[in-house]
Amino acid sequence: MKKLILLTPFLFLLGQYTVFAETNTSVLPGIHLDAGAGDTEGTALSIKLIILLTILSVAPSILLLMTSFTRIAIVLSFVRNALGTQQMPPNQVIMGLSIILTFFIMGPTFNEVNQHALKPFLAGEVSQEQAAEKAAAPIKEFMAKQTRESDLKLFLEYRDTKDIHSIQDIPLTSLVPAFAISELKTAFQMGFLIFVPFMIIDMIVASVLMAMGMMMVPPALISLPFKILLFILVDGWHLVVQSLFTSFR
Repeated sequence: MKKLILLTPFLFLLGQYTVFAETNTSVLPGIHLDAGAGDTEGTALSIKLIILLTILSVAPSILLLMTSFTRIAIVLSFVRNALGTQQMPPNQVIMGLSIILTFFIMGPTFNEVNQHALKPFLAGEVSQEQAAEKAAAPIKEFMAKQTRESDLKLFLEYRDTKDIHSIQDIPLTSLVPAFAISELKTAFQMGFLIFVPFMIIDMIVASVLMAMGMMMVPPALISLPFKILLFILVDGWHLVVQSLFTSFR
């Protein structure tokens, strides 16, 4: 009997919901997908819009894998880890600075894409396929300049790609992953060089603490101010950004 009393409110709500659903079936809105309604031109336009939305959805991946963003973000993260400042600067600052530096470094390449591909396409002078080819040309030149031959050869041989006579003949399916792993290697090399001076400070501080018998004091707690002081004295952020600019020349 007690269980029946407890279930009564739930049974009442279920009955009210059933009545509401039965009485309001006719007013529920319908969803219709129309890809041109048999019109060939309208269907083609709808397909183009779908393709455009798909490209926009993968735009972050394009930014990561086809620009200088990967190297910059990794190097800046290495700087923070080498300093040992935990979350200072925050991830938002590092990602924001990486994006700004990416647009600065990729500025000439983006200008070429705008002049030779985007503007003619918007003016109706070239087709969508021609604009895509002209836009890919400067991006391929940038990526090929930063890609190691061994990495590119790896992907070309795996796909058994032949008839490569110039940079423009390299397919993006091989150039993009080769550029990505080359960027990772370069970023880790720069990160190692950044880590070395701070690691030396940690070793010196740890040795001094052990010699003084202060083995219970965390070395990182003592070395952190010295690492920050060294980074400020040598104008560390300026040197890091300068090194990044130089590495892309």
